[in-house]
Amino acid sequence: MVKNKSALNERSLQLLKTLVERYISDGQPVGSRALSKDSDLNLSPATIRNVMADLEDLGLVCSPHTSAGRVPTASGYRLFVDSLLTVRPLDEGDLSRLHKGLQATEDSGQIISCASRLLAELTQMAGVVTLPKREVVSLRHIEFLPLSNTRVLVIFVTNEQEVHNRIIHTSRTFSQAELQCAANYLNSMYCGQSLAAVRESVIKDLQDTKEHINQSMRDAIAMAKLTFNQEGDEDGFVLAGETNLMGVSELSDMDRLKKLFEAFSQKQAVIHLLDQCMKAQGVQIFIGEESGYQEFKHCSLVTSSYSISDQVVGVLGVIGPTRMNYQKIIPFVDVTAKLLGAALNPKCPAPM
Repeated sequence: MVKNKSALNERSLQLLKTLVERYISDGQPVGSRALSKDSDLNLSPATIRNVMADLEDLGLVCSPHTSAGRVPTASGYRLFVDSLLTVRPLDEGDLSRLHKGLQATEDSGQIISCASRLLAELTQMAGVVTLPKREVVSLRHIEFLPLSNTRVLVIFVTNEQEVHNRIIHTSRTFSQAELQCAANYLNSMYCGQSLAAVRESVIKDLQDTKEHINQSMRDAIAMAKLTFNQEGDEDGFVLAGETNLMGVSELSDMDRLKKLFEAFSQKQAVIHLLDQCMKAQGVQIFIGEESGYQEFKHCSLVTSSYSISDQVVGVLGVIGPTRMNYQKIIPFVDVTAKLLGAALNPKCPAPM
């Protein structure tokens, strides 16, 4: 945090803005001569050094190692993003690519994967999209189709029109008639219940040894357990472009990369951060230690929630180094969130 923001005058803010922009562009500590040339303030290097010393006292910049130049701190980036940044609209080419990519299919899973991939490709960072969440995810219908041997294709519909496909491996081979009987039983027993309630019911029913639970019912319940065996399987996120971060100098330290990729793999930290953005309006930005996670100390996360039928159901964003081009990333995230919501809700025309 800035210790005494009132100590910053227009000259100090202009020099900080110039320093941050130069460091984002070049990735090298910025010296007084470069600031004198880029700031258009007609100040001597000595005056600039004095201002830099003041900014360093305020915790906005620091001097890495023995370098004569300075780099922004997380607080410096925060002040830059909140007060000094001018965000410009996306250019027509990027906007068209996003729009076409997200309108290329009607499959919700593919649309979400496409949004994550496009964010990664267009920003050259990691793109992340949480899977849509509902207050209640309810089972509407289930069908089973025999494949080969003990493999069965499960097709089930949740909420209004979300179709899911899964392949399960059963204990024996079932005929089409047996699978139809199982589907009829499950639809009659569990239709309209939340997936969480279905999981609890099938576990309880499998443990029920009363005579009225015959073998065909047990088989049906066992197949339901195989289908809905993962607690919270409707949650999670799709991540793309994480290898882009391997080429970022600030993250090139193997220990930093290892911790970051472990966080991606274990998911809890990422999901917790993204969940914090579900209730927020507009673009949210976590810079460095603001995330509260050591793994993201050298990263920034720029996010925005997306909505279906005016209900916030998920969050998407970009994960990259604190030295990211916020002016470019923020509009990408903002527009992609709007386009994703429109693509997942065909009744809503996509904004252009």
